[in-house]
Amino acid sequence: MSFPTRVAAILSWIALSAFWFGVRAQDSSRSVWDGIYTAEQASQGQTDYNQHCASCHAENLAGADEAPPLSGGAFISNWNGLTVGDLFERIRTTMPLDNPPKVNRETKARVLAYILSFNRFPSGVAALPDRTEALKLIRFEAERPKK
Repeated sequence: MSFPTRVAAILSWIALSAFWFGVRAQDSSRSVWDGIYTAEQASQGQTDYNQHCASCHAENLAGADEAPPLSGGAFISNWNGLTVGDLFERIRTTMPLDNPPKVNRETKARVLAYILSFNRFPSGVAALPDRTEALKLIRFEAERPKK
């Protein structure tokens, strides 16, 4: 197989993979209402939040000055219809504002678990993953789906 053919095959595989994962994310049946974090993870996340986030977003997650709220109707409606992965990526790549790499993925996942807990989304038996790909499969829905 020639080099250009190999490159074309690899690029085709990447495009197909991106399409497949995009379709899977849209078809996902999991949401924030399905207990996607543990109570212990959220508890640890509260400690992490107080250490790394509260100085800007306030202890009660209400936001302050330029820092947006991380709780309540404005926060929930802002993320409604997106994925937990979208929210995690925002946190992962932009927070803390002065040095995003200072806080690792695991800590940021715990903080996100705390934010979900504070907003009264239910806990479950499995910890919230710290990988964006997995979190992109979980919908952020403002209202509990009717069964």
